[in-house]
Amino acid sequence: MTDSITVVDLFSGCGGLSLGFQMAGVKPIAAFDSWKPAVDTYNTNFDHRAELVELHSGIDLPSSTIIAGGPPCQGFSSAGLRRDDDERNTLVHVFADLVSRHLPEAFVFENVEGFLTGSKGQFVVDLLEPVIEAGYRVRLQKINAAHYGVPQHRKRVIAVGGLGWDPVIPPHSSSALGAPGARLANDHSLPFTPTIEEALAGLGEPEEVNGKSTGSGSLDHYYTQFNEADLNRARHMKPGQRMHDLPEELWHGSYKKRAYRRVMDGTPTERRGGAPAGLRRLSADEPSKAITSGALRDFVHPTEDRPLTIRECARLQTFPDSFTFVGNKSDKILMIGNAVPVRLAEAIARSLVADLHARRPRRQLPGALVGFVPTLSNGMSPALQHTCDIVRESFMLEDPPSRQLCASECGPTFDLGES
Repeated sequence: MTDSITVVDLFSGCGGLSLGFQMAGVKPIAAFDSWKPAVDTYNTNFDHRAELVELHSGIDLPSSTIIAGGPPCQGFSSAGLRRDDDERNTLVHVFADLVSRHLPEAFVFENVEGFLTGSKGQFVVDLLEPVIEAGYRVRLQKINAAHYGVPQHRKRVIAVGGLGWDPVIPPHSSSALGAPGARLANDHSLPFTPTIEEALAGLGEPEEVNGKSTGSGSLDHYYTQFNEADLNRARHMKPGQRMHDLPEELWHGSYKKRAYRRVMDGTPTERRGGAPAGLRRLSADEPSKAITSGALRDFVHPTEDRPLTIRECARLQTFPDSFTFVGNKSDKILMIGNAVPVRLAEAIARSLVADLHARRPRRQLPGALVGFVPTLSNGMSPALQHTCDIVRESFMLEDPPSRQLCASECGPTFDLGES
């Protein structure tokens, strides 16, 4: 029975993590976030209350089996300029402090892949140092949500910790195509993750509204058409194509500026963010690209010359159609883009529940980093290599016989867990 297993959701947003845990049979008992539209949305969809509060290390939390959450990630997201001094980044340490002070049996941490290299690896230390000192055995791994049945290539970092016992990272449930590196982690005995076409099936025709309308009904299945220039670009795009594939005369000015800044403006590599994609038409027969707050602006529907709708984005984040979003259009796409995909959260929760039930009474093990998979690729950037060096120096000073260090199809892997 899982009804006695409870979870507290920190930095809950609109509740994707809580909903996934609830679908796995874990009972969410409290949630905390500092953004009112997200809290209002959470409270519209759950039978317990989320609190509107700025989280800090001294806040009291209700007793729970699990503490889960992902501190706001914009400070080290690759979608924009990286600022090492962003105040939101300190919330990683707040999360770790709250886990260390309240000592639940397990914790789950989720964040963007830029978490691994932000502040030259210091954020990884900010998370691991307090919880390991408090006695947690931790696995930290970069994953792609598409390998867990989410119809979207969404690279994320998850950490799972057990208080005195070794947790596992949930095994993949799906294979995925359509993104660099996805095949490296594929198990070809697994079914393919749903495609965009499959994920959006049955929604029906959306409503086209003008820029002043909010659309009708609670389903949020409406769109505001592109301006004339972007509509012309969309009409020239084949599935899978992006701005770079169009004739240069169709590029918009801001795309040209970003496309050439790598060689023109001298901005340090670590501050540039990712290469710009501009407008992009999705492919119906593949999972989507990552849904972000810019999805309504940046993505063209796979088969129609229009943007996605809010509900289509929610479907790609695996929210059920019964989930109601509160706020204006900008609020809704921001909370959807920031959410943990519900199906990924459910996979993590089911794996953690199995771990909790499988534990046997035994001598409690000391806190340690027992698994570290920082990349799905065989290679690493200098920034990621620097983080790996810090992790090795800070948490892997000893060399026990059970340790394995290899460069495999899943990338550099450190595994110090008990066999």
